[in-house]
Amino acid sequence: MTELLSNFVAGRWQLGTGAGTPLFDPVLGTELARVDATGLDLAAAFAFAREQGGAALRAMSYAQRAQLLADIGKVLHAHRDDYDAISTANSGTVKNDTAVDVDGGLFTLGTYAKLGAGLGDRRFLLDGEPARLGKDPLFQSQHVLVPTQGVALFINAFNFPSWGLWEKAAPALLSGVPVIVKPATATAWLTQRMVQDVVKAGVLPAGALSVICGSSAGLMDQLQPFDVVSFTGSADTAAVIRSHPAVAQRSVRVNIEADSINSALLLESEAPGSEAFELLAKEVAREMTVKSGQKCTAIRRVFVPQGLYAHAAEAIGARLAKTTVGNPRNETVRMGSLVSRAQLNAVREGLARLQTQATVLHDGAKHALVDADPAVACCVGPTLLGTQDADGAGLVHDTEVFGPVATLVPYRDAAHALALVRRGQGSLVASLYGSDPGALGRTALELASSHGRVHVISPDVAALHTGHGNVMPQSLHGGPGRAGGGEELGGLKALNFYHRRAAVQASTAVLSSLNPPA
Repeated sequence: MTELLSNFVAGRWQLGTGAGTPLFDPVLGTELARVDATGLDLAAAFAFAREQGGAALRAMSYAQRAQLLADIGKVLHAHRDDYDAISTANSGTVKNDTAVDVDGGLFTLGTYAKLGAGLGDRRFLLDGEPARLGKDPLFQSQHVLVPTQGVALFINAFNFPSWGLWEKAAPALLSGVPVIVKPATATAWLTQRMVQDVVKAGVLPAGALSVICGSSAGLMDQLQPFDVVSFTGSADTAAVIRSHPAVAQRSVRVNIEADSINSALLLESEAPGSEAFELLAKEVAREMTVKSGQKCTAIRRVFVPQGLYAHAAEAIGARLAKTTVGNPRNETVRMGSLVSRAQLNAVREGLARLQTQATVLHDGAKHALVDADPAVACCVGPTLLGTQDADGAGLVHDTEVFGPVATLVPYRDAAHALALVRRGQGSLVASLYGSDPGALGRTALELASSHGRVHVISPDVAALHTGHGNVMPQSLHGGPGRAGGGEELGGLKALNFYHRRAAVQASTAVLSSLNPPA
């Protein structure tokens, strides 16, 4: 039997007592390893992290904890090649897609290391200016932010085993809050290995970072009032988390990132072949194929003026036709596989559902697989669908197929376009394409209330923009409504989730003593 990966809890490596759940190579079909959390003393694991790890982290300043993040980054950089191999084997990703995950995590760690260094020797943060409580200014109120004295539980998704860990862990550790991560089972190997490398290097105090691989059963039961939980995954699971007694009765703070029907919108002033038009076609094709479309921020709906529908279908399809699909170990392959057979089945089912209301404009089934057996490999070619019935095709606005699938939709005018985009009921990101700064700015503000991020691409930033689906640590990640209602990243704003805000009402002399040194 293949290796059973260890869990790291209560300051030591521990194996589960069960046979374990197998992890597979989604291209070759071979078993890689097994994970299991059966028999772990979860209460002891959470208590150790909360008491030992939390106390050690809070004893440090923000700058000292920022140095921990920098040290983690150095450890991970030293093992970068190993992560490439694990990602290829367990996630079926080509090197560029692995970079999105691994290097994205490293970049986020580095960003928060720099932000934390700027906070200096502080051990808490002031929130705003003092407020006078009466006519005499002697007695005032000052809001402060102090690290929560609990643990941060991360229940992560399968698509980003590296970035999904570090984009949450970086602000948590910087805040002084210990982390317990439960990676998605299908791709848990990379997360487990990264934690193993960091633990072996001894850069963190005991209890600061733990990993539990396998079932999530019992994890929520361990949460206490000052703990926090961050979840990335399906809306159905999010609903279970929100209704758990830890959240509903003990008021554990929760952050959710769930389903998202993200949009790309070409403004009506554009013509076929314009620079903005070509930027749309390029970005849509890229977002459909990066990580085989397995990104929560990927473009799912593409809105263009009615007169440009056929032109857009042709332009996007021409780019998709150049995508080679198959074994990521072959250097000619540009798009690897989905992460598992279950995910392949889900994509096929979702695609069939959408096809009841949309037609195929570019058929992914026509992509011959390179160095991969279609009967074994979890590969699927990029598929562009389209519908002329923008208002009646409700499934297009409600169904997220988590793979290389997007739907082209025409609109009549600007008001119609905005209404169609909002039918996504809240999304992580929308991207806008055009050349009129005023129109782009007005449209961005119109979409801001229903999106966590609005990514505006105009010809002047064609070579500079960071990409519709790339989550940058300096900007907010999250979204309202069906996207989960959560907020992550956003620079130092991410620290708010791991701090408690309180008002200190005292004399000006007392409040002056609170002012932390830089």
